Amino acid sequence: MWTKIAGIILRNRVAFIIGVLLVTLFMGFQARNVQMSYENADLLPKTDSAYLDYTRFRENFGQEGNVMVFAIQDSNFYELEKINDWIAMGDSIKAQQGVTALMSITHTFNLHKNTNLRKFEVFPIFPKRIQNKAELDSLAFIAENLPFYDGLLINKNKHTYNMMITVSAEVMNSPARVELVRKVLDITRHFTGKHDLKMHYSGMPYIRVINAENIKSEMYMFILLSLLITAVILYLFFRSFRIVGFCVGIIGISVIWAIGFMAILGTKITLLTAMLPPLLIVIGIPNCVYMVNKYHAEYVRHGNKIKALQRMIQKVGNASLLSNLTTAAGFATFVITSSRILVEFGLIAFISITCVFLICLILIPSVFSYLPRPDTKQTKHLYNPFINEVIDKLVFIVMNRRNIIYYITIVLVIAGIYGITRMKTTGYMVDDLKETDPIRQDLAFFESNFDGLMPLEVTIDFLKPNQVFKLSNLEKLDQLNTELSQDPDLSKALSVVEAAKFANQAYYNGKASYYKLPSNMTKNFIMKYVMESTGGMNDMAKSFVDSTMREVRLSFRVKDIGTKKMEAKEDSLYKIIEKIFPPDKHHTSVTGSSVIFFKGNQYLIKNLFSSLALAIVLIASFMAWMFRSKRMVLIALVPNIIPQIITAAIMGYAGIPIKASTILVFSVAFGISVDNTIHYLAKYRQELQATNWSIRSSVVLALKETGQSMIYTSIILLFGFGIFCLSSFGGTFALGLLTSITLFAAMLANLILLPSLLLTLEKSITNKTFREPLLQIYNEEEDIDTTKLHIEHEEEKLTQ
Repeated sequence: MWTKIAGIILRNRVAFIIGVLLVTLFMGFQARNVQMSYENADLLPKTDSAYLDYTRFRENFGQEGNVMVFAIQDSNFYELEKINDWIAMGDSIKAQQGVTALMSITHTFNLHKNTNLRKFEVFPIFPKRIQNKAELDSLAFIAENLPFYDGLLINKNKHTYNMMITVSAEVMNSPARVELVRKVLDITRHFTGKHDLKMHYSGMPYIRVINAENIKSEMYMFILLSLLITAVILYLFFRSFRIVGFCVGIIGISVIWAIGFMAILGTKITLLTAMLPPLLIVIGIPNCVYMVNKYHAEYVRHGNKIKALQRMIQKVGNASLLSNLTTAAGFATFVITSSRILVEFGLIAFISITCVFLICLILIPSVFSYLPRPDTKQTKHLYNPFINEVIDKLVFIVMNRRNIIYYITIVLVIAGIYGITRMKTTGYMVDDLKETDPIRQDLAFFESNFDGLMPLEVTIDFLKPNQVFKLSNLEKLDQLNTELSQDPDLSKALSVVEAAKFANQAYYNGKASYYKLPSNMTKNFIMKYVMESTGGMNDMAKSFVDSTMREVRLSFRVKDIGTKKMEAKEDSLYKIIEKIFPPDKHHTSVTGSSVIFFKGNQYLIKNLFSSLALAIVLIASFMAWMFRSKRMVLIALVPNIIPQIITAAIMGYAGIPIKASTILVFSVAFGISVDNTIHYLAKYRQELQATNWSIRSSVVLALKETGQSMIYTSIILLFGFGIFCLSSFGGTFALGLLTSITLFAAMLANLILLPSLLLTLEKSITNKTFREPLLQIYNEEEDIDTTKLHIEHEEEKLTQ
């Protein structure tokens, strides 16, 4: 089969080159349309009960994660010039397109009872500009003594003052959000710069925008770094700028195709998909290394360039196909997770890696057929004394120290299994951010001063209309709020109960002692006042009660306590809620962005374990299909599973938790590391045929020939994945560090453990089916009749 493929490629090289270039131009044109993602990742499937509860909540009450907050801590806040500047800052922000509401201590309102019109009139407490200190002190006293705002906009004990803006859904989920956040930051920085204060920022709009911009900048940085590092390493190996430029050009084409596919399929750039271009560079370069190595080795053997290119395709093609297929399968298994972000990542990665193989298979022989013959400088890497010395030492260890190898392996596996038992599962909303990241530090500030920021919504459905404002139900809601607010991880609730208390206080002319629920006698009067009012409390009441007045929401803010603790908290919340609102008479739910996140994280981890298991099964099936030996497949899996155990153990000992970003490592690393196993076993099988079934000779010869490429590609992969350790995102950092560790361990296992197992087990695994595979491998010692190739005659003319 590969003989025919080689002939087709070399005879039609011009057409293939033109075809690849035309497709690249088309993909480059499409790549201009790729967009950044400014939305929360859909981690849960749409059929999940938690997702359905959240969807129903948003249909009834709107989006809850659209508030941006910023605050200062200042014991001298109430200075005349500073307060006027704070008011002006708020007014300027409120005027920005996309800001639908703004609240701060200077942008609060008070209720005044109009007995003639029988309604509450809403008046702002602070004017646009305050004239003197006496007026400021009077207004500050009024605002700070309204319990409704305490804990929401101010923390009097810590002198912290908060400003909150609500962003429209249209701007929230569009690129316009970037410009809005930039303008808000410019306005607030002008204020803090003038008064020498530090502003703390948080809220979902802010976090998403900053993260999205960081993702974009890191993607460009990693693309440049991966190209630079791989180019440097390639030059150190081959000592040829021509080869380096050509290999980097091939991978550059692959990246353009990948981004083009993203645009065509409507896949946006997320934290995961942003890693694909640099990942393709790192994963694609080994294809070039194996092919160029084989080309040079063949050319040195007989000096015929076209014959060397043809043999390169015949000898490396099958193993490269399977190695790329296994790598692609490692990513493709993410499709079973039903998580949109992982499905998109897995699909694009599978398509892109497949295209990398096809591009390398077409362009390397086609373009090299036009390039000058390799000189001694370019082929010098075949005789690298250091690498050859390393391989000779490995051969000695494999031949004479196998017992030591097995003892060390057993110790590592036992220590690894114990380390795995120490692994923990957790996840935080800002888990991907380092401890020193300003977003994480500011979130800790808000948790310390305002009991967290992550939205948590409790909804009570009374199953009958006009039930919410019954005094008995308001009292139950107040009891629920009181009990839940005692939780140190939860804020007090914002709900119609607080609105009713505020209205009762206003009904009694603002006396603080009347900030409580109205009595049964006054309730009807007060609620009539509220419903007759326009804006203010009436609008707020409507945003917390559905149109039929049968369902009500209580909005809490929860600290970022991690998925493990959040799971236990959800159970305790339901117990408290159902004690006050029995499930036989009410329908209750606990939802919000915080709940969706921890549910999605749990779902993701469970499904990533499934995808890892599927990757192992698929890759084992591919190897069985190629080698037709079940026992050989089992032996091949050993040097690739043990590195996974070692990495998992390191996570256990180092306290690195199991989360989506760390689980991802195992599927990715397994799909890549098995490539070396496939190349080694393919060469081992060829040597068996050439040495008349001499297992010891075949093991040594296969190790000497593939060992160099295995070391080269592993170095590229180590440095390539190592660049991700420069990321400001913890998940990307973990992917780089843990994958590098896994691939390094896999390289050693494939160079030492795999040959040792082949020698120890010998004929019990190297059976007849392995000798007669489903896909016939070209016999290396058999000469090729190049006279049948028209291209060979052209080559001779060109060199005359």
